[in-house]
Amino acid sequence: MTALLRYQAALLARSHRWLPPLLLYLAFMAIGVQTGQPVLDSLGFAAAVLLPVTAWLVRVCVTNEPGAARDCAAAAAGPARVHLAALLTALLTATGLAVVGTAVVTAVSDPRGTRHEELPVWSAAGAGLVTAVTCVLLGAAVGALCNRPVLRSTAWAVPTTVLGAFAVLFVGGSPARAAVNGLVSGSRTATVTVPLVPLAAAAALAAVAMAAACALSARQPGGGP
Repeated sequence: MTALLRYQAALLARSHRWLPPLLLYLAFMAIGVQTGQPVLDSLGFAAAVLLPVTAWLVRVCVTNEPGAARDCAAAAAGPARVHLAALLTALLTATGLAVVGTAVVTAVSDPRGTRHEELPVWSAAGAGLVTAVTCVLLGAAVGALCNRPVLRSTAWAVPTTVLGAFAVLFVGGSPARAAVNGLVSGSRTATVTVPLVPLAAAAALAAVAMAAACALSARQPGGGP
């Protein structure tokens, strides 16, 4: 699996298809995160942005490889393992964004709540990182279910990925919404709560979605983006 991850990471880096989702992330961050804003509010916004960005990165990774090259890799390592490597590459890339984004937002934000009460910086950063990872996991789940091999047509996959990402972010009962709302509510009450339950739920949903996509890939190997 390590060799497959290196292969997928090299494909991603050389394709430069990571640039549009990265620019989208930076644009949203520039608009929504300002120096001196309450730290928990800014961390919640930064985490929420990662959900659609991660879904986009998943689409990039699972469609990055030409059909012939993917067939060769699948013949050597198995289609399910190749697809899993693509999904994990997107997940790890987005997690890296989550770590860097959380650090930057914490550094430029005001370590106080909405009503200017003092907040523990490290606790706030930890809660923000857990929330960001929660959104990354759900974005990976959306990307896995809305792209190949589940949806092979670009005409269906792209709008479904966009709609799915924003639906998961805003629908009631979503772990992402619960985690982000927890940060915003904590800013108002000057309390920091680490959203471990939403994180666990998001991890379970991501595992199921990725396993389903890999299983389907094993049954339907080959084919272009």
